[in-house]
Amino acid sequence: MELDQLRYFLQVARRGNFTRAAEDLNISQPALSRSIQRLEEELGQPVFERKTRSVSLTDAGTLLQGRAQQVLSILEDTKAEITDDGESGRVRVGAIPTIAPYFLPEVLGRFSAAHPRATIIVQENTTDLLLKACTQGEIDLAIVALPIQAKYLELEELFEEELLLVLPLDHPLADKPKIRLCDVEPFPFVLLDEAHCLSDTIVSFCRQRSFQPVAVERTSQLTMVQELVSLSHGVSMIPEMARCRDQSDRRVYRSLCRPKPTRTIAVAWNPYRFQSRLLKAFRTHLHRDAARRNAPPPTPIIPKKPITS
Repeated sequence: MELDQLRYFLQVARRGNFTRAAEDLNISQPALSRSIQRLEEELGQPVFERKTRSVSLTDAGTLLQGRAQQVLSILEDTKAEITDDGESGRVRVGAIPTIAPYFLPEVLGRFSAAHPRATIIVQENTTDLLLKACTQGEIDLAIVALPIQAKYLELEELFEEELLLVLPLDHPLADKPKIRLCDVEPFPFVLLDEAHCLSDTIVSFCRQRSFQPVAVERTSQLTMVQELVSLSHGVSMIPEMARCRDQSDRRVYRSLCRPKPTRTIAVAWNPYRFQSRLLKAFRTHLHRDAARRNAPPPTPIIPKKPITS
């Protein structure tokens, strides 16, 4: 049994399809099929149940999947530990879509400047898939929003950020001095798909205050939420980091009166995997960046007026 066979097998299991797995692995489909066939011949039974356009794991395949992941994880950790110099190597970072494009670019830029020999690989996905990838060792850490259920992962909070109410320019609340949640109740909401935890955070905040937001439209991208709000399809709540990146003058952002809606950003990793010095340095870097965000703004220095006699 060869290591490549195990890697090929795991990729087919992930994709549920030989064609897509072959594309991911950059090999031909016949070569992939032959590799899996030789694996099944060695085991004496099939690992996949073939269907018209997909495959699913047999009982033997399910057992092999767990063992193959363990074998490859041990080998990867062993290689990483032997070659660990604290400067070179790779860090595989996962982040949810409402964090990745707004938080990671500056973080990765500063880290790459301090560790030019390091390779950073970024994966953007929903919370559940990132936590699964982190547990299985497919990524080294995941940057997510709390709360989450992570049975075998370590969690550290990074920072808390406000969720801002976003309104079209001509909205009746746009010029209101103070906006309370009850003021928003009559208006429809534009939210992300249910797969995104931000929608759960918004709905949970409203429900705790006896208000059920009515979502008239859902989309998969935060930028589309912002555009639909600009077109007066509804209102929404947007993380402060996304608002800071928004250069459009077609919508306005307002803070709600206390208690303000917020979300807590955290980093998760698998403590049972080898923690390289480079990975630890990246986690330290994340905390430094978080501390920078949590620091209060500097007090402006007001020059004293000269004393005249």
